[in-house]
Amino acid sequence: MGEINIKDKTLDEFFDAIMMLNGREELQRFFEDVCTIRELHSISQRLEVAKLLKIRKTYSEIEKDTGASTATISRVNRSLQSGAQGYELVLDNLIAKNLEEKRKRKQN
Repeated sequence: MGEINIKDKTLDEFFDAIMMLNGREELQRFFEDVCTIRELHSISQRLEVAKLLKIRKTYSEIEKDTGASTATISRVNRSLQSGAQGYELVLDNLIAKNLEEKRKRKQN
């Protein structure tokens, strides 16, 4: 498993603080104060890119769907291939959740 190379007490406290939050509302409030809207957009865009790469979309499809640059797509792809496997911790569940939401919309 990959490990963050930065050994920093403040980084550890940051992760500890995130783990103290309960639910989406608290997460949103915390990140709204900690990050700029641009930073949040960038992080969420990378996650969307990772999902689309995982389901085998092409770079051009991902660029069109997300507005991400090919450099960002390539960086995320490198992380998927040889990173700390952090994306893998959530991608299967997110993809399954998206499929379930699509199925429910079709039923309604």
